[in-house]
Parts: sequence; structure tokens; C-alpha cells
Amino acid sequence: MSNTSGNTCPRILVVDDEAHLRELLEITLIKMGLDVDSAENLDIARALLAKNCYSLVLTDMRLPDGSGMELVEEVNLHYKNTPIAVITAFGSTDNAVIALKAGAFDYVSKPVALDHLRKLVRSALEINLVNAESEVASDVCEMTPASFLIGSSPGMQDVRAQISRLARSMAPVIITGESGSGKELAAREIHTSSSRAGKPFIAVNCGAIPETLMEAEFFGYRKGAFTGAADDREGFFQAANGGTLMLDEVADLPLAMQVKLLRAIQERRIRKVGATLEESVDVRIISATHQNLSTCVDEGRFRQDLYYRLNVIELHLPPLRERLDDIADLSAAILRKLAGGDVTLSPAALQALRAYDFPGNVRELENILERALAFANDGCIQVADLALRNHKKLPTEQHVDDVVQPEQIITGAISTKDEDVFSPPTLPCSLPEYLENIEREMIMRALEQTRHNRTQAAELLGVSFRQLRYQIQKLKIQD
Repeated sequence: MSNTSGNTCPRILVVDDEAHLRELLEITLIKMGLDVDSAENLDIARALLAKNCYSLVLTDMRLPDGSGMELVEEVNLHYKNTPIAVITAFGSTDNAVIALKAGAFDYVSKPVALDHLRKLVRSALEINLVNAESEVASDVCEMTPASFLIGSSPGMQDVRAQISRLARSMAPVIITGESGSGKELAAREIHTSSSRAGKPFIAVNCGAIPETLMEAEFFGYRKGAFTGAADDREGFFQAANGGTLMLDEVADLPLAMQVKLLRAIQERRIRKVGATLEESVDVRIISATHQNLSTCVDEGRFRQDLYYRLNVIELHLPPLRERLDDIADLSAAILRKLAGGDVTLSPAALQALRAYDFPGNVRELENILERALAFANDGCIQVADLALRNHKKLPTEQHVDDVVQPEQIITGAISTKDEDVFSPPTLPCSLPEYLENIEREMIMRALEQTRHNRTQAAELLGVSFRQLRYQIQKLKIQD
């Protein structure tokens, strides 16, 4: 079955050697208002691809004259704007992962679930629509579209180029990088650049959910499923249905939850706590971690099969110290957000920031600038206002740029006058006690600033929720 001349209906190519399955797929697609061509082997498929333009290619993995993987590679090489999805045998999720790594848009398992097939086709058609709109927009305006990720360094240009490619696929993505490097922003950019942009984006901090509540939070629950379950409630998967679910700090998931998450990802179905029936969900998974998941697997803290499912495509975010050329743009954007553009950085302050190694990355830069706003005079942030720890004196800096000690940051005893000189404190009698006092004071200040919201306080301090909770107990802080 093929398009007649002048017909503008989207056309799908189905490649499968099983006649009854081809017929089922053709009928389903025609009922969706689509035109369909079919091929029983690679040779016929290649001939049709050379003659026609397709909105989606759907191919079986096992064909009489070769493998569907060959077709995946050829389509990605010669027909870059054509999404290709694969049909895998029941239980052959390994093949699906291999196909996704090779560039397949998505996959569907045998026996083919028609509701899943329809969702897959709609997603492919939406990708074609997004591509067409992008081409029109680029013809009208050559300006670079707004990005969540600020910076023009080579590292960030490479990240944005990867995101552009990732947005065309439904494959799971794992974003790696140090804490504070912008992993959630990268996930949001993948989502907003994809065909799922109009659907929900749900970000979940896996380290902030108590283990006893994880299943209910992820999959929802039925009324009466447990004490306190007064009504039915949807979980993260249902909330993200049709869109993207980001699993931040996925390495913090306990092993018991990893098993349930693996099944949900593979089967694309979940069961609420207290329910007897499963329900299908259409969710793209993006996970993120600052830990080395491969090491976690070796240490037995993370399941290898789940790692294999999540780590289909990896996106690595460079730390801020490797893209210091972006400091000026990042600082300007942060100050616009914090002060509406009424405050600027002095040249010396900008130079000092570029000389700093930023162990806390972009999140630390934001905290430094937020603190500096409290000390800045006349709408201009000076070097002393930044209160950089372990800051090395630059050749162009005077006394005011000497090292600032930690207790000066905590007490706020920082002068904004250029003629002031910092004096180093006397050595403490007990270093552990001294450091504990500093840590206790910083945690108490963070809790006070966030009105004792531990989650926000943890973000402000650049640690996980569990780390903060442990330190509060260890230091016997009353909040």
C-alpha cells in the first residue's frame, strides 16, 4: 500500500517477514489515518526508502536477509530525519537496548500491544512536526533559541549538540556530572526540545524520599492500601505520563526499589500499592547522578540490569572549573534573576571568580553571588563581597583580596572597603571541634534562611537530603 501522488498523509514503512503481523500493523496504522508501505525483507525496505519519504520506519529485529540493526544504522546514516523503531521478541529487552544505543527512536515488544504502538507512532509524528517547525523558525530567525544551559564554551556547545540529538529519541538517558553542574537543567532541555515538550516534566530526588514511602510515591496507591491512605493517589509515573520522568541521584535508590523500577521501565506498566491490576504508562526516563554508577554496580549497591537499562545514552556535564570562560555569562544571568539586573560585578571580582576552582560548580556560584548581594555597595560587587574560600591572590589585586577565613564567611565579618586587610585567626586548640562548630553554624544558618525546610537547606548547602539529616543528628542540631 503506498501513497498516491499529491497525498500529504504521513507514510509509515513496516518491515517484517511475518505476513499476519504486517497485516495487523497495516490495519492499525490505516485506522489512524496513515498511509502504509510494507516490506518482508531488507532489500525491499531499502528500495522503498530510496523512493519515498517516511515519517516512521518500523522494523523487526530478525529478517530473512539480515538484521533490523542493519536498517537502524542505514536509516540513521542516510535518512537522518526519519525516526526508526524496532520490534523485539518477547523478553528480548537486551536487543531493545542495543537498538536504542545504535540510534533507534523507540521499540515495541512482541506480542505487539496496540495501545503502545499507537503512542509510539504519535510520538514519531510529533517529532517530524517539531523538526518541520524548527526548520521554519530557522528560516525566519537565525537567532539561537533560548537554552536552560548558559555558556558558549566548547564544552557547553558540545553538550547542547548532544541534547539536540537526544531530543529526537525516546531512549533512556543518564546525565552524569558533579553536584551543582546543572543536571536537572540539562534534563529539562532534553524534554523541552523533544516531542514531549507539551507534556509534564517531573523531577524526583531519589535521595530525599524515605524508603518506606518509595513505592507509593513512584507508583501511587489505592484508598485503604495502608494506614493513612484516605484517598486514591497517583504517583510520579502517572504524573509524568506522556512526558518525562527525571530520577535525580538515582544511585541513592535502595535495592528493593531498584527491582520494581526495572520492571516498570521494561514493561512500561505499573501497579499502584493496594491495586490488583496494572496500568500502562508512557514515560521517558532521564536519570542523573554525581556518583560513578559502574563503581556502585561493582560494589553491589546498584543492580547491573537496571544500570544497563538506564545507561543507554550518557550525557556528561563538565564541571564549572573546566568552562571558566562561561563565568561572565553565568554570573550576569544569576544576578538578573536575583536582583533584576540592578547589580553588576566589578572587573576584579569577575577575575577572582575566574581564578576560583568552584568545587560546588554552578550551584556554588549562585550561592556566592546571592551572599555577595548582601554586602555589595552602590550596585557593584567587589572581590571582598564574594568571600571566596582558599582564594589565591591575583597580581592585580590589593590587600582586600587576601584569603578569607571560614569563620569570616559565617559571621559576616567581611569588609567592603578596599583599604581593609584581613588578619588570619589564631590556630584552634582542637581542629575537629573547630570544624564541627563551623559546620553546625552553617547548617543552622541554612535552616534559618529556608525556614527550616530541610530539602531546600540541603540544596543551599550543596549536599543531599540524607547527608544533611545525618549531620543534623550527628551535631545534635535542634530545628
